[in-house]
Amino acid sequence: MNIWHHKFDLDSLNVFSANTLVSHLGILITNHGDDFLEGTMPVDQRTFQPFKLLHGGASCVLAESLGSIAANLCIDSNEFMAVGQHIEATHLRSATKGIVTGKAKNIYLGKSAQTWRIEIFNDENKLICDSKIIMAIVKKR
Repeated sequence: MNIWHHKFDLDSLNVFSANTLVSHLGILITNHGDDFLEGTMPVDQRTFQPFKLLHGGASCVLAESLGSIAANLCIDSNEFMAVGQHIEATHLRSATKGIVTGKAKNIYLGKSAQTWRIEIFNDENKLICDSKIIMAIVKKR
C-alpha cells in the first residue's frame, strides 16, 4: 500500500535539503518504495568521532532526517508539518569507512503522531544501528 500523500522524486528531496545539516554530512535520499524511504551517509571526517568510528550522533542525524522527510511526505504539508518529538537509537556495530544506508519504514501513521523505525546498515549489509522516531504532526502557523 502506498503511504505517500505527495508525489516526489529523489532529486527534489535532495535539493530541498541543500545548505542544511543533511547536506553538510553528505546525506542523500537514494531510494523509495510504496512504504519506505532510504538514504545514505558517508563514513568520513564529517561523521567520525575522535577514534575514527562513525559517531553515534551522526547515525541519529541520518535516522531523524529519513524519518522526518518520510513523515512530511505522508501529510498535507499545506496545512501540517511533522516535527521530531522523540528519537532513540541502539548502536550495534561500528563503521570505520564507506557508506551507511538507512531505511525508514512506518510503524504507525496517525493524525497527530507518527512512529518510524530506521535501520542503518554498513557496506556489508550488517545492521549497525536500530532507531525509532516519533513525529508530532502539528498545524502550520
